[in-house]
Amino acid sequence: MTYEYEGKTEKEAIEIAANELGLEKDQFDVEILETQKNSLFKKGYVKIRVHTFDDEKGNSFDTSKGTENYTRIVADPLPQGEFEQKLIEFISSVIEKMGYDIKVSVAYREDKKLGIRLESSHSSILIGRKGKNLDALQLLANIYAGRLGHEEVRVILDTENYRIRREETLVRLAYTTADKVRSNRKSILLEPMNPFERRLIHTTLNDIPDVETKSEGEGVYKQVRVIYKGIR
Repeated sequence: MTYEYEGKTEKEAIEIAANELGLEKDQFDVEILETQKNSLFKKGYVKIRVHTFDDEKGNSFDTSKGTENYTRIVADPLPQGEFEQKLIEFISSVIEKMGYDIKVSVAYREDKKLGIRLESSHSSILIGRKGKNLDALQLLANIYAGRLGHEEVRVILDTENYRIRREETLVRLAYTTADKVRSNRKSILLEPMNPFERRLIHTTLNDIPDVETKSEGEGVYKQVRVIYKGIR
């Protein structure tokens, strides 16, 4: 489903959407519909369209439950209950059948989210180029969680703190690209990214007045174009 929201900035509009839909910011895709900068006679605003679908599981989210509190809890690494036990056994089995050693444990528990830690001497292979292998394993884990009757739980797989390192890399990329765009006055199209990564680029550059961003392409892995627009 799609919804439209408006805020003073893109960041504020996304926060409003997340609060009203009761979703986390990485659980929906964002399309910028309209941007109006502050002027002498008009207040600035950003209008966005929110697509509420799970890009990794392909299922619609239930947005009827309102806003939830998402509190990360440092977890007991051992599985609690049948669901976690079966999930860990499934992930371990898949990776072992791929031919790699693996230790799977619980990293954290949040409301409707379960973080899973993968430890292996082949972590770089499990991550893959730009995290594609890790995303694929995560997709399988979420599909299996659904088959166990826990469609509401979003399973997040990580190894060697790749997710955090990837975020730091993308933030640096955003600022570096913005500097290049200012210098050559030409737009730059970044590599294909998943919705969470694209949103990180958008929000990082949102407050830079002479640069704007937009997503291009189809499917889950779209590209972000960084554009020089000057000071108006």
